[in-house]
Amino acid sequence: MLLSVSGLPVYEIEHIARMFYRDLLVREGVARPKPGDVLEPTTRHREAVLCDGLIAVRAGRRRILAALRTPQGAFVQTMPRPEEKELEFALCRLLYGLLCSRTGSRPPWGVLTGVRPVRLVHELWEKGADDASVTSHFTGRCLVTPQKTALALATAHAQQPVIARLPRRSCSLYIGIPFCPSRCSYCSFVSRTIGREQALVQPYLDKLCTEVEHTVKIIRELGLRLCTVYIGGGTPTAISAAQLRQLMGTVRRCVDLASLEEYTVEAGRPDCTDEEKLAVLLEYGATRISINPQTFSDEVLAAIGRRHTAQAILDCYATARRVGHKNINMDLIAGLPRDTVEGFERSLRQTISLGPENITVHTLTLKRASNLVIEHARDEYEDVAAMVEKNRLLPEAGYAPYYLYRQKGTLQNLENTGFTKPGFAGLYNIYIMEELHTIFSTGAGGSTKLKAPGGDRIERIFNYKYPAEYIAGFDTILERKKRIGEFYGRYLDPETSC
Repeated sequence: MLLSVSGLPVYEIEHIARMFYRDLLVREGVARPKPGDVLEPTTRHREAVLCDGLIAVRAGRRRILAALRTPQGAFVQTMPRPEEKELEFALCRLLYGLLCSRTGSRPPWGVLTGVRPVRLVHELWEKGADDASVTSHFTGRCLVTPQKTALALATAHAQQPVIARLPRRSCSLYIGIPFCPSRCSYCSFVSRTIGREQALVQPYLDKLCTEVEHTVKIIRELGLRLCTVYIGGGTPTAISAAQLRQLMGTVRRCVDLASLEEYTVEAGRPDCTDEEKLAVLLEYGATRISINPQTFSDEVLAAIGRRHTAQAILDCYATARRVGHKNINMDLIAGLPRDTVEGFERSLRQTISLGPENITVHTLTLKRASNLVIEHARDEYEDVAAMVEKNRLLPEAGYAPYYLYRQKGTLQNLENTGFTKPGFAGLYNIYIMEELHTIFSTGAGGSTKLKAPGGDRIERIFNYKYPAEYIAGFDTILERKKRIGEFYGRYLDPETSC
């Protein structure tokens, strides 16, 4: 599928087209319509070109043209930037309608292309909109279905009390373990198979503990309040129990655990999470863990490269409860290879029957670096919307949506949603997805996101991507962290309390 855009910013228009065509190619430049087409493009001025409003879409040999006329006609004078954005939005609506008609498909989030649709609800509320006005904006202007609009509103309402009590100088800390027992076919994260990279694990961990200590020291010196700690991956429990003690012991030495609102560790896979490791997590202060089945079908587990059975997941969960964990999240993925709507529903019902405090349902995202895309690029995933529709079972079982986000490449433009029992919302998930405060990130592939207190300004500091690079370039990573103090020096008054 080829999208040709004449004289327009291509980013949003490309995203709209990719909702319908995964194999989209984008060509920027002047489109050359055939005689008699609706609107003739121009290249006189960028502002004038922006107002041409010509979109040409070619699917196979068939060409479809759509054009947006302005009251002034085909060519108009320079427009201020807000009107440019409004024109771009109108063209996105036009292309969305065109491709809905062409394909017979209607992506449920309409022309919303961003990662965080719930943020739009909060922004509209801040401008004085009530729920009825938000609903009208989503369904009327943005062409979102009533079901997804209601989901976004319910999620925003669940987040309101969390946002209201967040201190101005708050922050969170992410600690990354980029190792897994094996690589899942859908995964594109920066992770390494631990058996092949065993020689890197201890040197990596030593550097990581140093970076954690260094980062927490900066947090203290700036007078920030550390609210949540999240150890993720990869799979953190892929390292040994002794190495878990080393890492979590470092956290316990330099962080006042009693002051934390939440301390999460991903214990995602039963093929590396045993009773000893689950006990270590509890002993060293974790208040929330994730055990992630993704599916309870042995056939699907094998298809995605998981080297364990569904029974192993059940055994791991039972062990976690026996050890004493009282706040457990479980992840499922809708759209996995060889799964069916009926199979996904069975997995969802199985998860509900276990009674974890959180259940997160992801929609499969096709990432270019994943084995799934490399090996199955032509596969179709037509049943995923019917799978996600089964999420209605969660509110019926007492779970409410509390965070929601979308990713580029997600099947059928669907969403990932976290559901929670009352009083167990995962705070880190809300903080990072709604960009409510700074997230200090440590480890390979880490991306620290600095957020100005009381404002919207965001700056990023990146760590080296892979474990070997992280180890070799560790001094440079610590040097980069000097930018943290420089950033906060522009926004914080040392005499102001939290």
